[in-house]
Parts: sequence; C-alpha cells; structure tokens
Amino acid sequence: MIVGGNIDGVTRVMTTTIALETSKGDLPLALGLGVVLIAMVLVINAAAMVIKEAAQRRYG
Repeated sequence: MIVGGNIDGVTRVMTTTIALETSKGDLPLALGLGVVLIAMVLVINAAAMVIKEAAQRRYG
C-alpha cells in the first residue's frame, strides 16, 4: 500500500480509508471523508494561528 498507518484488523487511518474506499468504488464515501479531513486540517491550523498570535502578543 502506498498510504500506510494500518495495524491489520485493529486501526485504520483516514487517508488509508479514503484510498481503500476509492479503490472499492465508493466515491461518495471517499469524498465525504476527504471533506472531513480537510475541515479538520483547517480547524487545527486556525487554532494554531490563534495560539501563535496570542503568544506573540503576550511574550513579544
């Protein structure tokens, strides 16, 4: 597999799930998971930016 991160039968990361669902032909599920993944990245980046700005204001 090109996309790693699985422990067989125990875990599955979101990127691997997207790749597997695409290869199985379940494109709507894969696209939905992709949208969720992008939304998570945007939220995490926004939170990091807010924390950075607050730290810069407080500590210079």
